[in-house]
Amino acid sequence: MKNYFGDSGRYDDIIGLPHHVSPTRPRMPTRDRAAQFAPFAALTGYGDAVKETARITEERREPDGEQTETLNRTVKILAEKIREQPEITVVFFCPDNRKEGGSYRQFRGNLRRIDECRRRMIFTDGNEISFDNIREIRYDSEE
Repeated sequence: MKNYFGDSGRYDDIIGLPHHVSPTRPRMPTRDRAAQFAPFAALTGYGDAVKETARITEERREPDGEQTETLNRTVKILAEKIREQPEITVVFFCPDNRKEGGSYRQFRGNLRRIDECRRRMIFTDGNEISFDNIREIRYDSEE
């Protein structure tokens, strides 16, 4: 018999023995034997880190002078109609908590109050949007 261990043949007495089969325990299926190693992950969190890096964010675009004027005019009109709780659509920038940038979102709701001290629009459902993040306000007046 060929010696695979490179020494004096100290395992020659057991190398040719048949594989042990337990008389009391059933043989574990190959699928289950492989599954016992599945929970091991050498790089825990690596997949999440890759996904986070790949996630795309946008840069905040500051409104130009004309857009700022339009926003100010619209806010003034809405302030005059605040008792009616007008339904408006606001496009605003939402900063990302994990990385630089964020995303632009759209919110539609009934305006309850304009808080000029805190520079916020407050809606009937409790949502608040900062003036600094507003990019566009859409209001369909019936006039």
